[in-house]
This record gives sequence, structure tokens and C-alpha cells, in this order.
Amino acid sequence: MKHVLVTGGAGYIGSHACKLLLQKGYVPVSFDNLVTGWTSAVKFGPFIRGDLLDRGTLDAAFAEYEPVAVMHFAALSQVGESTREPGRYWRNNVLGSLNLVEAMVESGCKQMVFSSTCAIYGDQDGVVLDEQSAQMPLSAYGASKRAVEEILRDFGVSHALRTVVFRYFNVAGADVDAEIGECHQPETHLIPVMIEVAAGAREALTIHGTDYPTPDGTCVRDYVHVMDLVDAHIKGLEWLQEGKGSRAFNLGTGTGFSVKEVIAEGKAATGHDVPHNYGPRRAGDAAALVSGSRRAAEELGWTPERSTLQQMIADAWRWYRTGGYFR
Repeated sequence: MKHVLVTGGAGYIGSHACKLLLQKGYVPVSFDNLVTGWTSAVKFGPFIRGDLLDRGTLDAAFAEYEPVAVMHFAALSQVGESTREPGRYWRNNVLGSLNLVEAMVESGCKQMVFSSTCAIYGDQDGVVLDEQSAQMPLSAYGASKRAVEEILRDFGVSHALRTVVFRYFNVAGADVDAEIGECHQPETHLIPVMIEVAAGAREALTIHGTDYPTPDGTCVRDYVHVMDLVDAHIKGLEWLQEGKGSRAFNLGTGTGFSVKEVIAEGKAATGHDVPHNYGPRRAGDAAALVSGSRRAAEELGWTPERSTLQQMIADAWRWYRTGGYFR
């Protein structure tokens, strides 16, 4: 069986990717330093506890498993934190990725599916963003992901590294079997925080900013179900396995929801009130980010099937109610 090295495989999206990889006949090898990941999320293949800044552990992983490709999810990803601690983000996300790429090409592994972000686009007055949209990141997080994309392009020229880059929007939901789901410590993402409030585990949710140039003054985001997202990653891997060239794709639904709209849907989906209060804007937050995913549909044949707001919240709620949060 073919091995795929999954960096960040103990994290939210990485663990879901590992489950689907196994179902598709691959052996996912999770590589994670457990700074934000969980050992209990590693259920679907071998686990290597390692840091991308440790070249020796990376080299050993490539030597032992000889992966045909890498799925690269590992990164620090909190926008607000990145504006306060940019050095941490540049060191971890950029230098770690450079280490990974150099280890790949030295081992002869020349295929990567890379987890990028819509944060590279910055704030562009609520237009629907496509892959040609200008890149104007507002945070060190977005800038670090853009820098990694540039590294991948350079190694494509110098070492024939082929990459599929996914720039995705807000990821939500959980595994349909409620076997794994979203869990961060501390939790800052809107939908899981909202679910904690609805369940009574948190007193209230804070809406950060009510004066954005959006219909109700709160930020607007495009949400995509985690299972739809990892399905795209499998399609990206198949693209590379078929010998096709490097390509970047946006992943979203093309529909944006405001924070207030998400809260209203959360109340309907859970049957519980979602108490909330108001706070100032967070540094680095764009007013609206909505994806155009026509390229992914036309070239990869990708169609999000579970990415309605109601379904994403329902799946996340079921995961929470099963007591599945990692410890």
C-alpha cells in the first residue's frame, strides 16, 4: 500500500484527511508535534511525534515510510495571535515548511497537497474571490502561507516538485460518524464556541466587531464542511498521482454568512439559546471573505455535498454531544 505523510495529522483537518485516505486505500502517516493536535485523534495509521523544524526526524520519516506524497496541514493558524507574535508564525510556518520541502526533494518525494488559506487575499470589499484575485494578506498568518506557496513554486522550477495548493475558507463540521471532530485549546473558532455556549459549557459568545461594511455589521465568511474539504484533498492527490502539474484551487461554497446569521442558525440547529455579547474588532480580520470555486469544480470535479450551514452545525453538535472532544 502507498504511504502518504500527513503533517498535522493529529489536528482537526489532518485527522479527517487521514480517515479518508485510509478509506481510499492509502496508509496515512501522521507527523505532528502535538502543540495543537491530539494523540487520540490519530486513529487511522502510524504516528510520528516530530516537529517540522527538526530535520533529523523528518529525514527518518521519509526513510522509513517512503511516502508517495505529502499532505501538509501543520501550521499555526490563529490570525489574531499572528498579529501579536509574527515571528512565531514566520518561524513555524515558513521555516518548518522549507525544512519539509527540502527533506522531500532529498528523499525523492516530489508531490505535495498543501493547506493554504483565503487569508492570503486580505480584505477586498466583499468581492467573490478566485485564484487570480490580488494577494494582500492582513496578518502574519496569511503572509506566511503566501510565502510557503512561493517556496513551492521555486522548488517546482528547481526540483520538479509538483503541488496542489488549496486556499480554503472557514472549515466547520465533523466526521459523519462522530469519530473525530474539531477541538482546540483554547477554542476560538465561531461554530465550536457557539456550540459550547449552546451546551452551557461556556457562558456567552463574543462577537468581535459590529461596524464592518456588511449587511448587519458583523464579519461575513464562507463555510465549507471538513468532509467536503478532505474530499478535495483526495482529488488533489489523485491529480498529482496522474502526473498532472502544479495548480492552486480555492475551496468554498460561494455563499457568505455573517456572525449573526451563524448564531441564528446555531440556535435553530441545536434548539438552545446562544447568549452573546459584543467586543471590539480583532486585528487582522477581514470584513468579508467569500470563495469562487469554479476551478475546483471544473478541473477536479469537486462538489461540496455537506456544506450547508445547517448540516455543518448539526454534525459539529452531534460530535460534541457524543462526548467526543479530545483530551
